[in-house]
Amino acid sequence: MADQLTIRETAAPAVGVRVPSANIYAPQWRNFVFVAPFLFFFTTLLIFPLFWGMWLSVHKADTFSTGRFVGLDNYVRLFHDKVFLQSVWNTFYFVLLTVPTLALIGLFLALCLNRRTRTAAVLRTLFFSSSVLSVTIVTLIWRIVYIPNVGLLSTIYGWFGATAPAFISDPSLAMIGIAIATIWWCIGLPMMLFLSALQQIPQDIYEAAALDNANRWQTLRSITLPSIKRTFILVIIIQIVLQFQLFGQAWLMTRGGPNNLTKPIVLYIYDTAFRRWDLGMGAAASEMLFVLILIAAMAQYLVTRNKGDQA
Repeated sequence: MADQLTIRETAAPAVGVRVPSANIYAPQWRNFVFVAPFLFFFTTLLIFPLFWGMWLSVHKADTFSTGRFVGLDNYVRLFHDKVFLQSVWNTFYFVLLTVPTLALIGLFLALCLNRRTRTAAVLRTLFFSSSVLSVTIVTLIWRIVYIPNVGLLSTIYGWFGATAPAFISDPSLAMIGIAIATIWWCIGLPMMLFLSALQQIPQDIYEAAALDNANRWQTLRSITLPSIKRTFILVIIIQIVLQFQLFGQAWLMTRGGPNNLTKPIVLYIYDTAFRRWDLGMGAAASEMLFVLILIAAMAQYLVTRNKGDQA
């Protein structure tokens, strides 16, 4: 009996002594299990290919072997290749055609359709529906539109006794034709991002502006545009990254022609690495594309942010 009392007294905590408890804010390594799948795919599908591409770009590599180390020879060959330089210009030209247009038209549609009506909801669905189509369907639709003499565009021009522009075969219009198809295809995402930003603006601000007799232009310039500045920057950066990766539209509509005037960098990479089997030079072109996207996106971000800070 005495032994049992002794055991109980030893096991029981003394009165007034605080028993240490587990810290709920302490890091727990088992939480790593929840992010492990993401880290695995992020590493294997992004990080590893990035460094593998850097390694290939400094080697003479083909499909069957990595070959020998050649240093910067692939980059030197790249900048002496007139087709690559033409593809760089084509890509920048395409980005200049599409990115500002997508941002401005997306903002215009968002401003027009920011209404709580059934008509606005139907139109939002209609404009966004093109974004869910695959690039194959989009190019098929626009090839039908651009068919000479019998296409939709030729039919409309024929009603007025005019000749439709040859957007696929004319060297000066081919890239513009691809840009028009791309804008039609991608306009849904900028519109929805701007709509989301517009709906986050408190209505009290607009009511106060109305009491001060502010017109629509003053409200747009002083309230709406400053409130969605960050969204505008986001849309520009997203579209720069996306449009620099032009491939499917150019490949399916023009095959990069005529005379390589619609061949973007990604299509050049495809031709070099998988049709000419020069993986080293293709990897070098891929790294140059990565650098160009990074520079363009960061430059746009810094310029827009500095303008916003000065304003």
